[in-house]
Amino acid sequence: MSEVLLSLRNIQKRYGATHALKGVDLDLRAGEVLALVGENGAGKSTLVKMLTGVVPLDEGTIALNGVAQNFANAQASQAAGIVAVHQETVMFDELTVAENIFMGRHLQRGPFIDWATMNAQAQAVLAEIGARFNATTLVKDLSLAESHLVEIARALSQKASVVILDEPTAALSQQEIRDFYGIVRQLRGQGVGVIFITHKFDEIFAVADRYLVLRDGAAVGHGDIAKANEQELVKLMAGRAIDQIYPVIASTPGEVVMTVKALSHPTEFKDIAFTLKRGEILGFYGLVGSGRSEAMLAIMGLNPQAHGEFTVNGQALQARRPADAIAAGIAYVPEERQRQGGILGFSVQHNISLAGLSRFARGPWLSQVRESALCQRMVARLRIKTESPYTLMSGLSGGNQQKVVIAKWLGLDPKIVILDEPTKGIDVGAKQAVYQLIAEMVEQGLAVILVSSELPEVMNLAHRVIVMRRGLQVAEFDRANAHAEHIVAAASGLDGNHTQVATA
Repeated sequence: MSEVLLSLRNIQKRYGATHALKGVDLDLRAGEVLALVGENGAGKSTLVKMLTGVVPLDEGTIALNGVAQNFANAQASQAAGIVAVHQETVMFDELTVAENIFMGRHLQRGPFIDWATMNAQAQAVLAEIGARFNATTLVKDLSLAESHLVEIARALSQKASVVILDEPTAALSQQEIRDFYGIVRQLRGQGVGVIFITHKFDEIFAVADRYLVLRDGAAVGHGDIAKANEQELVKLMAGRAIDQIYPVIASTPGEVVMTVKALSHPTEFKDIAFTLKRGEILGFYGLVGSGRSEAMLAIMGLNPQAHGEFTVNGQALQARRPADAIAAGIAYVPEERQRQGGILGFSVQHNISLAGLSRFARGPWLSQVRESALCQRMVARLRIKTESPYTLMSGLSGGNQQKVVIAKWLGLDPKIVILDEPTKGIDVGAKQAVYQLIAEMVEQGLAVILVSSELPEVMNLAHRVIVMRRGLQVAEFDRANAHAEHIVAAASGLDGNHTQVATA
């Protein structure tokens, strides 16, 4: 058994009346992957913030290699050998990949920055993880998945003894996820201790050695992954068994409410065409970079180089800007909820009312009564867990942040809702709540476009599934013919062609 690398004892943290961590103990050994598991709000993020020096602990001890630590700031934690890779990438878009990797610790030769050595070392780290872009590339020119790889490269370049991976695969394709497993195993082989945070159980069982489950700020279970199963972990996480995560979709699609023809972009997608019916969930599946999200942005008037023909309820739509799509009854919940979906520094109430401010206007003033009434109605309808309507969105768990973003659009009474990766980075309990909400939407007559890279989501929820690959619409399946191997084959190109392999 390897020696204990990181040891936490009786970790306590309070935020006012909220007891975020309640006496948590944790041991991490050298060359071990420890899965830190729990629902949103269980205390995982608070624990990571303390380990990385972002917030101080109230009580307890942190020891690294047997030496007690008291991190005054993030720099002190990094200097001790603890590095975190977060779900939401935070980088400087106008700087190069190498500059981002060495941010705050630029290599110098005398009084000057040693650009040649820094670029070379950054390129070597990128090669280790199989990145296919150069160290001198500007971050703004990378895809979301590539930006995530830069975060991983930054951690590797610091030769850390403890690496915290917080939902690291959220933006990666299936091939990139498999490559990432190799990176984790490489770290383990080098004697690095890895704390792996994910809501995807297949990832936990693929790479972790042990697990620790948090619930409501307390450690409620731990053990060897080899002796655990998914049902046990879910029960520990939620405090109850979740037997049926996917609801029964009772709605029957009705009349066509939207048609899209010849939707194209010079570089991102070509000749996308489909119909959407009232009460229908239409799934869009594909690997990262397949053009799914870009096509949805075009429908919302957010992709100015795109062109195509749209009709909504029989009326032609020219979506030159989002306001045109919104006026036609289309709502869009984006993939990046923290950067595109909501404003973290605004309250829950202000986020919910943000998309429809004109509805609350009385002359030049906003009616707080109307705004408050909408917020109360949406908080109750979506079962948003918040202390008050005035709680900042940043203070909510990821699942509740997602509900706030959805509530913002439902408050406009749309006819069509586009959901782009609606369960990205949220736990199994929150996923179940979002799935139930989607089922309720279509039962009430809304039409839903569900964009997801989670194959079980589209297979269990969608009436039809459209598959995209490299900007092309390559297949369409109805629910009866939606078999996992056929969908994956179409998305990856293993079907051997670029035509439909099944039709609704």
